[in-house]
Amino acid sequence: MNEKNLFLDLNVLQTVPSSNINRDDTGAPKTAFYGGVTRARVSSQSWKRAMRNYFKKEKVTVGTRTKEIAGYLAKQIQILDNTLDEKTAMDKAVAILTAAGIKVKKDKDTGKMATGALLFVSPGQINKLAEYALNHDKIDNKDDKQAIKQIFKEDNSLDLALFGRMVADNPELNVDASAQVAHVISTHEIMPEYDYFTALDDLQADDTNGAAMLGTIEYDSATLYRYANINVKDLIKNLDQKDALESITAFIKAFILSMPTGKQNTFANKTLPNYIMLTLRTDTPVNLISAFEEPVTTQNGYVKKSIEKLQNAYKSANQLVDEPLFNITLSQVDLAKDKEFNQVGKLTELIEQITTALTKAIADENINN
Repeated sequence: MNEKNLFLDLNVLQTVPSSNINRDDTGAPKTAFYGGVTRARVSSQSWKRAMRNYFKKEKVTVGTRTKEIAGYLAKQIQILDNTLDEKTAMDKAVAILTAAGIKVKKDKDTGKMATGALLFVSPGQINKLAEYALNHDKIDNKDDKQAIKQIFKEDNSLDLALFGRMVADNPELNVDASAQVAHVISTHEIMPEYDYFTALDDLQADDTNGAAMLGTIEYDSATLYRYANINVKDLIKNLDQKDALESITAFIKAFILSMPTGKQNTFANKTLPNYIMLTLRTDTPVNLISAFEEPVTTQNGYVKKSIEKLQNAYKSANQLVDEPLFNITLSQVDLAKDKEFNQVGKLTELIEQITTALTKAIADENINN
């Protein structure tokens, strides 16, 4: 059987009340101009960070992104051999990184050894690099360099396997992302709003006029369309196959249940998705944002109309691409039964059914080589 690709599309509709979960450089909620109108927007970077934080909360092993990789590695070297002083450990760490083609130099502001850009590494990689440094007094030949580069390609944490790594200093260390997360936008036009606020000094006399502080906060409210996909073949490549299904489940839960925390204490805007659709495809992932190129307009709420437009876009897309292997939906809104949408009533059931479908698809499509 020929080896095939397998893609999992995640489509989510989620309504968010007054909020400012992802700000631009002026402190205003991010926006996008799409379909001739202004939409609410949340950057993919913002939501991926929220997902990584969700992984941590769920005790899923995640990597570390840092410019201070030399210090991080030096500390691990000292953990493995506590007889080494800081300078010796740092020298070994710098030697390892230099052999990998990663440039490290002293930062003028902090005085610490740092890379020019953030470097993404997993705990397993850091531990193996530290072990290699301790087992090799001199690192100065091609075999050492090749072995160190190989360590950077193994033991990926889940977030590293999903979101990838780019190393400008040495592309050999790059890890291709197995997941894509789209910028979130609203299904309809939004109008930015402003909250004028004041704060009083508790120790001022009651008859004192004026506030101790005043200002404005910009916010909006929206029904958001969220999309992500996973290339299952690439995820298996980046992880051990035995970890792939568990990792996909973790990704699904994190994508569905996480949310960026910008201004959350101010607005208490944490909501859950109104509608979830997961689709397994063998030809290409499909972002269904075209459903909302013509913005939803209504005076009675956006969610139900957004669901209708999304389902119609799904049906239209299937006229252009191969029939999906599997499709499953979960909705908080009562919908008419439709044979094209396998509806379930709980998140646990959705997870169970997509896991079963993935297990069968991985075996049938021969993508695990």
